[in-house]
Amino acid sequence: MQYHSLGESNLSVSEICLGTMTFGQQNTIEEAHQQLDYAIDQGVNFIDTAEMYPVPPRAETYGITETYIGEWLKHQQRDRVIVATKIIGAGRGFKWVRSGNNHVDQSNILQAVDDSLKRLQTDYIDLYQIHWSDRYVPIFGQTVFDPERERGTVPISEQLAVFDELIKAGKIRYLGVSNETPWGITTFSYLAKQLGLPKIITVQNAYNLLNRVFDSALAEACYREKVSLLAYSPLGFGLLSGKYVQGDPGQTRITLFDRFAQRYLKPRVNEAAEAYAKVAQRFGLSPAELAISFVRSRWFVGSTIIGATTLEQLKENINAAQVELTPEMLKAIDEVFTAFPNPAP
Repeated sequence: MQYHSLGESNLSVSEICLGTMTFGQQNTIEEAHQQLDYAIDQGVNFIDTAEMYPVPPRAETYGITETYIGEWLKHQQRDRVIVATKIIGAGRGFKWVRSGNNHVDQSNILQAVDDSLKRLQTDYIDLYQIHWSDRYVPIFGQTVFDPERERGTVPISEQLAVFDELIKAGKIRYLGVSNETPWGITTFSYLAKQLGLPKIITVQNAYNLLNRVFDSALAEACYREKVSLLAYSPLGFGLLSGKYVQGDPGQTRITLFDRFAQRYLKPRVNEAAEAYAKVAQRFGLSPAELAISFVRSRWFVGSTIIGATTLEQLKENINAAQVELTPEMLKAIDEVFTAFPNPAP
C-alpha cells in the first residue's frame, strides 16, 4: 500500500480509501466492522463517510453509517485512522435533516459537526467536506448549467469563517469539498488566501473509466490550487466490475434502488463497460483491477474510494493496489475511451 499527502496538508493517506455508504442499508454493523478490520489490516488508514449515509438517503437510516463507524472507531488507536465525513448541502429536499433547512451556514455547520462527532465517538474529524455545494450546481449526472435554477446561497467567505472556528477549536483538522466545479475549487481557494481562512485540500468527485470529465478543467484547477482528488465511484456503480457483463449481477444498488444511478443508465455505458472488460481480460486482469488501477494511476488522485457489500468484493478491490498498468495497457484503455468518450458524465 502506498500513501499520499493530501493537498498541502500533513495528512498522509493510503492510496485506497474505504467508502462506507452501504453501512446500515446493505451491510449490517457486523459486516461493516469486518470490512473495517480487513481494510486496516491491509494498510488502509483512510475511511470516508457522511452524515447522509447510508444511501439511498432516508429519514429512517440517517446517520447510521457514522454510528456503525463510531462503534468500531472507539476501539482503535485514533491517530492511526484518518476519518473523513461530510455535511449535506442545500437543494435536495432532505426534510428530516435539521428540519429541512440545509444551507451550509453557521448554525447548520456547527450542529452537523457536533452530531457527527457524537456518532463517530471521536473528539475530532480529520477531513470535513461539503457534500455538495450550497449554491446551485448541476450534480449527480446533470451536465448542463441552468441559470433559471439559481437560488439564494451562503457566501463562501462565511462558510470558510465557520470552518475556521471549528479548526481553531480542534473539532476538525482540514477542509474539503465534494461534487464541485472548477469555479468552486478556485473560488474557495482564492477567498481562503485573501481572507486568511482555511484552504480546501481535497475535492471528492466521481471519476472512472466511464466518466473522465475531471481530466480537463477540474484537473487544471486542482493543479493550480494544489488540491487532491478523492475519486469516488471508480467502478461506476459496479458496471466496471464486470458483473453486469457476465449476466445477472444479483442484488446491487442499481437493481435494488430505482432511479439511484441515472448517470450510469445512459446510452453506450454498457458497451463501454464491455469494451473495458475485454481489455482487462486481454491483459490477465479482472475488470475491477483494471478500473481501480487506472484511477490510482492518475497524477491528481490523492486516494481512490472503494466500496463493497461483500468481503470478497473488498478483497478484490484492495488487491488492485498491487497492479501497475503498463504503457501498453494504458494505450488500450485510451483506444476504448476514444471510441466511448465519457458515456456517464
